[in-house]
Formats: sequence, C-alpha cells, structure tokens
Amino acid sequence: MDYTNVKRIHLIGVAGTGMGSFAGMLKSAGYQVTGSDQNVYPPMSTQLEKWGIEVLQGYRPENLDEARPDLVVVGNVVRRDNPEATAMRERGLPNVSFPQALGDLFIGPRHGVVVVGTHGKTTTSAMMGALLHHAGRDPSFLVGGVTRDFDSNFRLGAGPHFVVEGDEYDTAYFDKGPKFLHYLPRTAIFTSCELDHADIYRDEAHYESAFERFMEILPANGFLAACAGWESVLRIARRARCPVETYSVDRPADWEARDLSLAADGARFTLTRRGQTLCPVHLPLGGAHNVENALGVAAAATALGLAPEEIAAGLAAFRGVKRRQEVRGQAGGVTVLDDFAHHPTAVARTLEAVASRYPGARLLACFEPRSNTSRRNLHQQAYVTAWGSAAEVFILTPAPTDRVPENERLDVQRLAREISAAGRPARAFGTVEEMVEAVAAGARPGDVVVAMSNGAFGGIWDKLLARLGR
Repeated sequence: MDYTNVKRIHLIGVAGTGMGSFAGMLKSAGYQVTGSDQNVYPPMSTQLEKWGIEVLQGYRPENLDEARPDLVVVGNVVRRDNPEATAMRERGLPNVSFPQALGDLFIGPRHGVVVVGTHGKTTTSAMMGALLHHAGRDPSFLVGGVTRDFDSNFRLGAGPHFVVEGDEYDTAYFDKGPKFLHYLPRTAIFTSCELDHADIYRDEAHYESAFERFMEILPANGFLAACAGWESVLRIARRARCPVETYSVDRPADWEARDLSLAADGARFTLTRRGQTLCPVHLPLGGAHNVENALGVAAAATALGLAPEEIAAGLAAFRGVKRRQEVRGQAGGVTVLDDFAHHPTAVARTLEAVASRYPGARLLACFEPRSNTSRRNLHQQAYVTAWGSAAEVFILTPAPTDRVPENERLDVQRLAREISAAGRPARAFGTVEEMVEAVAAGARPGDVVVAMSNGAFGGIWDKLLARLGR
C-alpha cells in the first residue's frame, strides 16, 4: 500500500475500541478522518466526539460520497456483504485492514512493543506505555481501553517506542490471520494462553497456533517476556529465536515478586530478577494478576534500557484503565464497580482482586455473557466455580435471537442452578431491569457490586446507582 498521497481516511466500523482509537490517532497525525458504524455508545462515542471525528450512522454507500476518502480502513466487524464495503470494492477505492494500516503507518517506523495473550493485554500494554512515559521516553501507544493516566486509548509521542495491545482475533473479512501478525514486534510480553474466541478458533491447538506464528515473527535481536504461570506460554515461547525471560507471581521464574502483600491501597512487593533483589515496588492496582502483569512489564522495560528505580517509580504512578475494577459510584452505602471480565478466568481473577481491595465487604457479582466465547457452552463448567468469594451471583440471559446455534449456547438457567447447588445463591434474569431490582432489593450498606461485561450491559451501572439512591 502506497500512503504517499493519502489525506482523507474513512473507517468502516469506527466505534470498536481499536478502530475508534486508531481514528483518533490518525486525526492526531494530521489526516482528515471520518467513520461509520451501526452502534455507537460510550465510552467510544464520547471519545470520538472529543477528538472531533464525524461518525456517519449506519452502513450506507452514500457514506463514501460524503467522506470522499483516499483510503478506506475496514474493521473486522465488517462482513463482505456489508453495503458500504461492497460499494467500496465496486468503486475501486484503496482499502486496508486496521492492523495493516496501524503497522504500516505507525509501528513500522518505531520499535514495536507488543503485548499478546488471552488475559491482561489491555492493562499490561497501558502499564507499559505509562511506565515509558513516566521515565521520559515519550512513547506512542494504542491499547484496548481508556487509560486513566492519559484519558485516552492512544498517544502519539516523539520517542522511539510504540506499545500496542496485540489481539489474536482475525484481521478483516479479506484477511483471516490474527491482527498481531501485522504489528512488527521487536519486544513482546506474552501474558497467558487458554482457548478464547470460539467463533474463530475451533480448539486449543488451533488457538495456540496463532501465538506460535507470533513467536516466529519476533526477530532474533528482539526480546520476549513470557509468563511462567502458564505451561502453554512456556511451550509456545520456545519457538522464539530471541532471548526469553520468564515471570510469575506464584511459580519459579526469572522475574518474581517477593514478600507480596495485597491491601486496600494495592500491592507491595520486592522486585527480583534471577534471585537478585532490584527494588521495592508499590503498585496501586489490586490483585495478584496485576502484580504478574507488572512483572512482565518490568522484564520488557529492562530490556529497553530502563533502570529498576525508573520501573518502580512508573509502576507506583500507574492509575490503571477504565472498566477494570472501575468505581462507577456509591449509593445507599453500596459501591458499584465496572469490569470488562467475561472469560471465566478473568471473572475469577477480577473477583479475587476486588476482595483484596475491599476486605470484609460482601461482594455481589453481576455478569453479562456477551462475548462470542462466553455466550457458548465451551466454558459451561468453568463458570460454575469462577465466582470466588462472591456472596451472590446475578446472570443476564442472552437474547433469544442470539446467532450462536442453540446446541452451542451457554445454558444460563442450568448455570445458575449449579452455582446455587455449590453453595452460592445465583439467579438468571431476562432483562437488566429485573436484575437491577433484585440486586437493589438484596444489597445493604457496605456491599460491593461488581458488574462484569465486555459490552454496555444495558447501562446497568447507572441504573443500579439510581435505584440504590432511591
């Protein structure tokens, strides 16, 4: 793709987290940017408006007349028969996928720092970007969540590094390979690996093959930090030609957190490398899993030339990412949190982290199985034991119009029965409004409600706060 004369860029599917952030980055780089999408809701709608990016509602051929683009960037939510994509092809407009454009325009000219894995990518990449910035390296980054340090999903800096969240989801309807294969990594962090994206990957081996391909594009003079808490990560990491260092919060590894303590103000530990004490660290985030993310960041940052003191200072200053244990408000003495967790492992780790931040509080867990994996019965049994110290569990039943074949769907009624049979009260609900009423009826002052979804969850956080306030 020759970008020499490209000035006007139109994004089809602009309201996705990655695409929306990329639109903002293109605008910051001086391009004229427009986008179109079917569903636009906060926080991305708010961000796009803030960046001054015009969003055309719906997918229509006329959008291309209005945008008059030199280049069209196609999101991976767009199908081949999308009317706007069809018109794009018929008119012969130059087009690329979002990952290719990101790699070509922004990552390629810099040192790519890519975070991959099933869990923790957003927090880890945001942490890496914030740490480099705090150390004065002026990095660029693009992550899958709004960072609290910058109130944005992206940043364009003048420094040599570009930090990016490397997604294993497919790239576009015309490119079914993983997104991260376009990201030209030189330094990488591999956080975890267990089957996800069941709509794309047919089994564990197929899923792991995506990460195996990623290992093969790491250059010999690169660096990989690999989480030793996952046997799959260690096995796949052996394919890398570059130096590899391991990290773990609970297993022997090159990078460890000694004397770890978790409290309401976050985590405190001693950072060690191959048994050598480097420095004490205070991480304001809760949960052992975030300490593990910090170890991976410390390993990669050291490979990039940062000193232990710079790493400790950057971690202490990190404020986290919105929708990760984010406090949405308090009403009637009840604290309401928002979290992106949807995979059973992520649900379990989130609740564990919340319990450490709110010792003694009664936890009420609300869950929307919305992702392509969570709506399937792939993890039916894993969800039964995912609720940690939650006192009660409230689960939203996916709409009956769900495109997942009926024999593959998560059986929410059965799940609620089995969670209850295991000793923890659980109920299924047909609507968010019904769930809000049930939670409000059972909540009491001092409780913490954690509402988990990778989508809008019907605005449950604001609705619950309003109901508790009454």
